[in-house]
Amino acid sequence: MSLKPAPIPPVPESTVQVAKRSFPKGNVYLQMRDTLDSIYRDDQFEHLYPLDGQPAYSPWRLALVIVMQFAENLTDRQAANAVRSRIDWKYALSLDVGDAGFDYSILSEFRTRLVRSESGEILLDALLEQLVAGELLKQRGKQRTDSVAVLASVRALNQLEIVGETMRYVLNSLAAVAPEWLKEQAPSAWYERYSERFEEYRLPKSKKERSDLIKVIGEDGYQLYTAVYHAQGLPCLGSIPAVEILRQVWLQQYWVDDGKLKSRSADEMPPGGEWIRSPYDPEAGYGRKRTWSWVGYKLHITEVCDSDQPHFITQVETAPAIQPDRQALRPIQQQLAEKRLLPKQHIVDAGYTGVDQFIESRKDHQIELIGPIAKDTSWQAQTAQAYDASLFDIDWEQEVVICPQGQRNRDWLIASDAAGKPVLTIAFDKQTCFACEKRQICTRAKKTGRRMTLRYPPERFESLIKARQYQETAAFKAIYKQRSGVEGTFSQMIRNTGLRQSRYIGMAKTHLQNIACATATNILRFIHWLNELPFAKTRTSRFAALATA
Repeated sequence: MSLKPAPIPPVPESTVQVAKRSFPKGNVYLQMRDTLDSIYRDDQFEHLYPLDGQPAYSPWRLALVIVMQFAENLTDRQAANAVRSRIDWKYALSLDVGDAGFDYSILSEFRTRLVRSESGEILLDALLEQLVAGELLKQRGKQRTDSVAVLASVRALNQLEIVGETMRYVLNSLAAVAPEWLKEQAPSAWYERYSERFEEYRLPKSKKERSDLIKVIGEDGYQLYTAVYHAQGLPCLGSIPAVEILRQVWLQQYWVDDGKLKSRSADEMPPGGEWIRSPYDPEAGYGRKRTWSWVGYKLHITEVCDSDQPHFITQVETAPAIQPDRQALRPIQQQLAEKRLLPKQHIVDAGYTGVDQFIESRKDHQIELIGPIAKDTSWQAQTAQAYDASLFDIDWEQEVVICPQGQRNRDWLIASDAAGKPVLTIAFDKQTCFACEKRQICTRAKKTGRRMTLRYPPERFESLIKARQYQETAAFKAIYKQRSGVEGTFSQMIRNTGLRQSRYIGMAKTHLQNIACATATNILRFIHWLNELPFAKTRTSRFAALATA
């Protein structure tokens, strides 16, 4: 198919007349079209199409349909029906009243083009550009970031179900590619064992029977894997993605000892976050946040939180479920820099903060990162009047540390911690500390003098001290209160767009869904801002309200 960029057509007069009669008090999509004209243009998507061939259905319309379908949490078929039957959709898309629309499969094909070319960001960025042009979105204000779980579109499997479903997945894949070869390789017992889904109610209940079945499946998989790589005249079988997934799952679940396949014990298996949780979506991982766990992905949302500005979402980051939040901070800020939408103050929770995050935000982007950092857990910091590290005077150039009693350190050693970060270890003379009258509020060591391990170089130590002191102030608490508003954004997106559950397989497609959800939410917030609707207040139950009555 080919694409020849063309100007966005005006709304047909017949559609305008019917729309005004149908929606005399206005409509979200009518206001969107009247105010923003068209968010997208065909030339923004011309790189998705070849230069010759049959003309494509207008990409700007398909992009807008995808955003609108997530604004109402519609399926592809429902969205195509809305284009065919709803006046407000025809108005937004510049279609005539009698336009027959398109087949719903076109939406899937267009999403595939967006994913393969990594162009999904256009959906959000094109809207942000218009908001910037309209002076509704500015950089160097306040923004906040938080994460939410997105469930994969596959069911969560236990250990027995994982190996059983992996074997089924490989057999079904091979049956589609080389049915005659597989028929020769498969014992008759496999047809009974792997013809139906592995579901808990079909599986044995006793621990021994389940253990025995895991071993049997392991041997079957090992036999199949060996046959694939010795298949005569069929070298392509080894390149089938399902075979590679079989290899990875078996490495995680089994090991070979003296030629015999054995199931791994819990201590021998990789960490739970590294498991392949389903052969149908190997990118979906195990995540845990406080007491809740899930299989899927993690979504980071960044939005404006200035009280006098619409709270538009400026950046969307989709990450593995097991990834710590702080690892997402650098790419989030880098993308905001590329969009020229960097905040002056970036408000985050404790999952994103660390000494290095404070320093990098300030150095790389001149951002003041605001969020709580882990408190000093030493007994000195937790005891009133005790001598914690902040009370020691440090001369970094002379490598001298002076304690509150005026004594100097004996040792100054730079090393690395478990994460490979530089740390400074300081030790005071044993005899000096034993003779000190303040020893009881300084150290409890019985065989050595006071020892301390500090962040290094000096900038890391000083940033940590300042952050811990600042988070105890009223100014910090007043600003940090604004972070909690992002929970309302998650609630809105989950209820309106179906954000909680991924519709698609794989992180790339899930990320496209997340972008569409964020764009749809921005459009709704834009219309609310135009209509001067106030921000919703935090809901309080009638019972909870009694506490303040």
